[in-house]
Amino acid sequence: MNNLVLTVTPNPAVDVTYTVPGINLGASHRVPTPLHRAGGKGLNVSRVAHQLGHPTLAVATVGGLSGERFRTDLDASGMLHQLVPVAADTRSSIALVDTAADFTTSIFNESGQALSPEEWQALAAAVVDNLAGVQMPDGVRRPGVLVGSGSLPDQAPADFYPALVALAHGAGVPAIIDTSGAGILAAAKAGADLLKPNNHELMEAVGETNLAAAARKLMDLGARRVLVSVGEEGMLAFSAENPGRYIQAKLPAPLSGNPTGAGDAAVSAAAVALANGVEDLREILRRATSWSAAAVLMPGAGEISPRYTELAEQLIITDH
Repeated sequence: MNNLVLTVTPNPAVDVTYTVPGINLGASHRVPTPLHRAGGKGLNVSRVAHQLGHPTLAVATVGGLSGERFRTDLDASGMLHQLVPVAADTRSSIALVDTAADFTTSIFNESGQALSPEEWQALAAAVVDNLAGVQMPDGVRRPGVLVGSGSLPDQAPADFYPALVALAHGAGVPAIIDTSGAGILAAAKAGADLLKPNNHELMEAVGETNLAAAARKLMDLGARRVLVSVGEEGMLAFSAENPGRYIQAKLPAPLSGNPTGAGDAAVSAAAVALANGVEDLREILRRATSWSAAAVLMPGAGEISPRYTELAEQLIITDH
C-alpha cells in the first residue's frame, strides 16, 4: 500500500531562511540570498512525504501579493496541492540560522490575518471534497490519513481542529493534529488519533511539568497517541492503550543543523505510517524520530536528508 496523505494548513506562510555566519545584535549584516519557500507546517509535512515518493495533497489558503510567490513556488515543486483563495495576504515566517553558534536558529513568525466566515467555509469544503477522493495521475485515490498542522490565524473558529478530526473520522480515516495551546486540548477532546507537540508546547498546554503526566492528560481527554519531541533527548511516544508506559527513541549523539522543520518531518513519518495501516507505536516512533533527525541536516524546512535510513538504524529505543 501507498495511501495518500491529505494535509491542511489554515495559516500558511512564505518561509524565508537566512543563513548567517555569526549574528551580532544591533549590527548590520551582509547575508547571502535567503531561501524562499511556500511553507507552513502542513505544507512541510506534504513536502517530506512527496520527497520520499508517497502520494500527498496539500490544502492551504493563499492571498495577496505574497500569496503569488507562495503559489509560484508550490507550482514549481511538483507536489499536488489545492489553494483556497482568501483576501488576506499570506504571512511570512523568517528564520535566522547562525552557523557560527552551532546552527542556532531564531524564528520570527508573523500572525495570520483573519479570514471571513465564507473563506473558512471554502476551506472546510475543500477538505470534505478531498476526503471523498483525490484525482491523481493514476486515478482517484481516497486519503488514508488527514493531517491538520500549525497555528490558526486571528479570529479563527475555536473548533477548527476538532471539526477536522470529526471530518476524518466520518470518512473512516485517522486524524493527526500538530498545534499548540488550547487547540491541542480541543483536538484531544475530539479524539485525535495522534497529537505531536514538542515538550514546551505540551507542558504549556496542560499546565504540567512532568512530560509523562502531561501526555496522560491529553490521552485522558481522548487522544489515542501522543508523540513528544524533546530536543537532544529524541522523542517520546505514548498510547492510550498503555497510558502508564512510554517509549523513547534517541540518537547516540545530537546532530548539528537547522531544527526548524524537524517536527513537521516527524508528523510526515507518522502520517505515512498511519495512512498505510501501521499501528505499532514503536515503529511509528522509529520512523518519526529518524525522519525528524534527517530534517535537521537540511538547510530549510520541508525536506530531509537521505541519511534517514542510516539514522533509523542508529536509534536507541527504550521502554519506560
